[in-house]
Amino acid sequence: MQKHIIDEKTGIPYTLIGNYYYPYGDLPDDEPKGKPIGNYGRRHLEYIKKHKQVLYTELLTSEKLHSYLANLNEEAIEMQEQLVKQMAVQQGITEQLKANNQMAWVGAMNNIHNRAMEIVMNDLIYN
Repeated sequence: MQKHIIDEKTGIPYTLIGNYYYPYGDLPDDEPKGKPIGNYGRRHLEYIKKHKQVLYTELLTSEKLHSYLANLNEEAIEMQEQLVKQMAVQQGITEQLKANNQMAWVGAMNNIHNRAMEIVMNDLIYN
């Protein structure tokens, strides 16, 4: 037999199954609400579902999951853009190189972009 209760502080309904209470009822959906969660947000969502279930459940039941992921996505994009700019300056990748040898510029920028993305993934998404 399942027992239903409602948390007095949050108003979230729970069902007792075995020895654990699980939220039920009208939980927030994952449909976009305002800002998009983007690629980084989706990747972080999969990570917290697998490795940080308490955080995921907390964000989901408090209806803060979407805004959390959207903000993380924005932060990750900003970090990646900043890293790409810094690495390009460090390595001397300029508009002059782009004009003189476009293939070398594309190769160098792709390399920088991939390294910046790896840094973002390690520092923000899988952390």
